[in-house]
Amino acid sequence: MLSRVADSLFWMARNCERMESNADILEVQLIKMLEASEHEILVKHDLEAIIGICGDKEEFDSLYEEITMKNVVHYLAFSKDNFNSLSRMTKNIRENAKMTRDRIPNMLWEVWNEFYLEQENAQAREDYSIQEIHSYIRRIKTTSMIATGIIDSTMSRDLPYHFIKIGKWLERAEKTALVMQMMYRQSVPYGDLEGQELDWRTSLQLINGYEDFTKKFRPLMEPKFVLQFMISDHSFPRSLCYCMEHVREVIKGLEGEKVAHYSWKMYAAIDNMISEFKDVDIKKLNTEEIGVFIDSAYSQCLEFGKLFSETYYLEADPVK
Repeated sequence: MLSRVADSLFWMARNCERMESNADILEVQLIKMLEASEHEILVKHDLEAIIGICGDKEEFDSLYEEITMKNVVHYLAFSKDNFNSLSRMTKNIRENAKMTRDRIPNMLWEVWNEFYLEQENAQAREDYSIQEIHSYIRRIKTTSMIATGIIDSTMSRDLPYHFIKIGKWLERAEKTALVMQMMYRQSVPYGDLEGQELDWRTSLQLINGYEDFTKKFRPLMEPKFVLQFMISDHSFPRSLCYCMEHVREVIKGLEGEKVAHYSWKMYAAIDNMISEFKDVDIKKLNTEEIGVFIDSAYSQCLEFGKLFSETYYLEADPVK
């Protein structure tokens, strides 16, 4: 398979996962804003957090005069200047799917093409109500789930499938690490991690982990328990450990379970990451040590993505 084809499949999957994650995050924030609209300081604090998780604060500041709900929604959902806006990612997914139509199920191409055309017609308007934004987000999530179902139920487990799956799991690991990093940085200036229960409940909601966490543990959102869950829970499909273990399994399939001269660095890096994520005991770390670990985990996810791209001659640009 040509590297440009693998590149398109890889980034189609990454953009799909990123779009679904950002849509979830925007939906969580919209609901939270409605519930706490009278607390202006909290609202700005939260808006800055999701800009950092789903976009770029410097870029946002260059495009808008102030942080308002309307500006944030436009930036994250419709901005043509934001490479991570929902509309830009939809276009990227559609273009990558078009380039690989002979390698993916035709139904997958039709799903993304239909959604892209539908979205292009809708964006002719300027203003959207909260209800319309919610409807748009739900449409994104439904389309993404349908696409995932098509991939899992109809694609042969060969090279195209492997590159799609690796893109998905790498993107998911990076997002979980980024959410942890951003929520840690937002919490610490207001005191120790302990006592920041509301912020860490939000962090679980941002990665769709709140319901799973409360089923396994007591409803009390103790920050260190939440972080341990997000890092090393063996069954939560967005924990760092779970995602990277799946990346390793797919790479083994891609490589025929062999370690070659060009892939040993990749194997060594992912084995080291998984070991660190499994072995860390957050309860034994102080606040500063937790921050160092979270920053390291996010950096390792980014570096592994670059290493994987270099190994298979893929485009390493994170905004593709």
